Formats: sequence, C-alpha cells, structure tokens
Amino acid sequence: MALDNLSPAENSTHKTKRVGRGQGSGMGKTAGRGSNGQKSRTGYKRKRGFEGGQQPLQRRLPKIGFTSRVVKPYVINVDRIKSVAELSEITMDNIREVHKMANSITKVKLIGAGAKELASKIKDDNIVFTGMDK
Repeated sequence: MALDNLSPAENSTHKTKRVGRGQGSGMGKTAGRGSNGQKSRTGYKRKRGFEGGQQPLQRRLPKIGFTSRVVKPYVINVDRIKSVAELSEITMDNIREVHKMANSITKVKLIGAGAKELASKIKDDNIVFTGMDK
C-alpha cells in the first residue's frame, strides 16, 4: 500500500463554522450562545455539582465516615488487675480466663509499673507491653 496520497477522501471534511462574523453568516451577533445570561458570557464555567442555587446533592446527603483498618489494642493495667500479673504464662486464652473481655478483641497491651517484669512470661505475639517496639 502506497503512502503517497494522505489527503482525506472527497467531501469527507467540512470547513469549521466561524462564529461571530456578522448576521449574514447565521452565526453572528450572539454567536450561537442564545440571548443574554451567565452562560452567554466569556469565561463562563459552572462549578461541579452546581444545581442553580439549590443545595447540591452531595451536600444534602449525610456524611459517611470510614472505618480504620488499624486494630487498637485492648489495654490492661497490670497494677490494677493483679490476676493478669499473677499468671505463670501470659497468652490470650489465659487472660480471658482471669479477665472478662469481648471475644472480638485480638490484641492486648499491658501497661503499668509492673508490665516490664512480665515480658518473659508473654508467649503470644498479640500481647505487647509498654516499652516494647511492635
């Protein structure tokens, strides 16, 4: 196939309509913008969601927040709840036996002055104490 003829086919293109070039052209005076009003002015731009002064839909509907995927740990103060500090081995199951907490809780953080001494007893990765980098 030769690339010597790259012009468009006959009668396949049209001249662009030149607006605002006199009344005889059919697109003079208002240049196809109708009569007066904001939309006929130059530089007109309607804001996204604008409804002519009516409260826009996105502002009429209530806000719906988001749910954080970061799981905050359940905090236990070992100075107040002595039964956790007295456990020989600290796991989630052992804590549930001595301290009442919801089944949905997956992480526990031990705080208090005696929490650091319990570090050697912790046998579960989901249990941390203050001062531990996790």
